[in-house]
Amino acid sequence: MSDSYPPYGEQQPDPNVTPWSGPPAPPQQGGYPPYGQPPPPPHYGTPLPPAPNSSNKGLIIGIVAGAVVVILAICGAGIGILLAYDDDEPARGTSSTPTLGTGSTPGPGTAPPPGQADPPNDNNNSMTARYSSDLSNVCEGSPILNAAPYSGPAGAKAYTFSNNPDRPTYWSSKYVPSDKSYYAKGSDYQKVSVVGCLRFDEGSQGAPKKCQYKDKDEKQVTVDYVSSRYTLTLYAARTAEKIGDGGTVTAPTNRCPSFISYDKTTMRAYAAPDSGTIEAALDKFLS
Repeated sequence: MSDSYPPYGEQQPDPNVTPWSGPPAPPQQGGYPPYGQPPPPPHYGTPLPPAPNSSNKGLIIGIVAGAVVVILAICGAGIGILLAYDDDEPARGTSSTPTLGTGSTPGPGTAPPPGQADPPNDNNNSMTARYSSDLSNVCEGSPILNAAPYSGPAGAKAYTFSNNPDRPTYWSSKYVPSDKSYYAKGSDYQKVSVVGCLRFDEGSQGAPKKCQYKDKDEKQVTVDYVSSRYTLTLYAARTAEKIGDGGTVTAPTNRCPSFISYDKTTMRAYAAPDSGTIEAALDKFLS
């Protein structure tokens, strides 16, 4: 069957077409064209099936393509990070230590191992000080690795310590006047290069002086206050090497002190080394 159209003059108006929308389009499979759009030109033959909705398909393809790009970008960033890490790692692990058998030597910029004294020290008793009191270990032969190097008496800073006759290995700090050039605060222990050690002279004890005190229970007690002598020796703090002699320092008992620390078993206390004699010895050596 062929399609036919009425004569031009007899064509009846289509109630579904407005005057401004143009002549009606021939019917097609799948319904009428959208309202308000001009109809396609007439054609003959069997109409083709409507094309699938390509908008949703394009959207899906776009989303998939975008996801692939994002995944590739992430993978590329990960690879880049790994490559950058691989490039940096050998540089951080590079060492100037010579390879065995090559006969090569370290370059001039090679730093000594951390914590090693300069010059190298093979003393097993070497230690790093954390407090000013740690420098008393010099009196027992221990070099202090983070002490200042001794380069001469000019500008040197000094600490002094004395041991206790009842406890020979216990060393207590002795007073150094703050107006002296060799004075160093407790927090400046790393600037100290000289340690003076006052060692008790065995057999130098004098006749005890009887001193009266009250104990914590307000009970009257008598303490034997003993005089003695000490030998002052000066050491380089960083190497524990002897650098000078300070002579003999007396510990007099001319009068009973207002405060005393004594042994409750023996009821005995030893006088402290004379601070004036220590000061004179340090002045002579470090001036």
